[in-house]
Amino acid sequence: MKHIPRKRFGQNFLTDQTVLHDIIRAIEPHADDLMVEIGPGLGAMTRLLLKSVDRLHVVELDRDLVERLSRQFDPAKLIVHSGDALAFDFGSLLPAAAGPLAEATPASAEEPPAPRKLRVVGNLPYNISSPLLFHLADYTDIVLDQHFMLQKEVVERMVAQPGSKVFGRLSVMLQWRYRMELMMVVPPTAFDPPPKVESAIVRMIPLPERLACDQALLEQVVTQAFSQRRKVLRNCLSALFTEAQIRDAGVDPQARPETVSVEGFVTLARMLGARKDSAAAADS
Repeated sequence: MKHIPRKRFGQNFLTDQTVLHDIIRAIEPHADDLMVEIGPGLGAMTRLLLKSVDRLHVVELDRDLVERLSRQFDPAKLIVHSGDALAFDFGSLLPAAAGPLAEATPASAEEPPAPRKLRVVGNLPYNISSPLLFHLADYTDIVLDQHFMLQKEVVERMVAQPGSKVFGRLSVMLQWRYRMELMMVVPPTAFDPPPKVESAIVRMIPLPERLACDQALLEQVVTQAFSQRRKVLRNCLSALFTEAQIRDAGVDPQARPETVSVEGFVTLARMLGARKDSAAAADS
């Protein structure tokens, strides 16, 4: 029976075989990869991935597709997780929690095997792409890399550099965690049904060492800055910093938020944290 794409799940199934093979080449899957696909849909990419990997996890919300995938593929190779990726515990897929996947051959008798990390792929629904990216950001310590199909406009915001009109909160919060690259643009005709916008593939590799900073404070500073992006920092951050404090952080108080580097926002967040620590110590 033909599956009718459901708008409430943001279903646009990638069907172009040339694009699919280009994505697989970009991912370069290997037999022993600990791979998870988000939103496998009708299984077009799933089928190609299973030609390379020994075992594949998929997370699918649509119960009809869960049943379809379970019927179509060997359950020893494809492990289907029925549920919402926004609430899924990706840490549960690590070898220590996954039984047989923990088996690995040490490089030598003396050396234990390196911890295996997740490789995450998927054609992400446009309506949940940003929340899902932030959910996955909580798992950067256990992720090797991520390859996603997203709305082109979203990918452009993700990889934008300071000075770009689309550099914003998404750019800062993701670039603090990842090195990112727009791999290719995909036209609407590659999907069924065709979306109304272009799509793009992004590669996301967690930074081995990100700048030390309290995530909540960085989020606070960045959200405040970009809530009034047409104003200069002196004005849009006035609730958090004086003009002199912004200058002390090495940031121009007259600059607009889209011109400030990730490092600049991190410095401001550290300053905010230091002030809160001093205030807490004074009250104790």
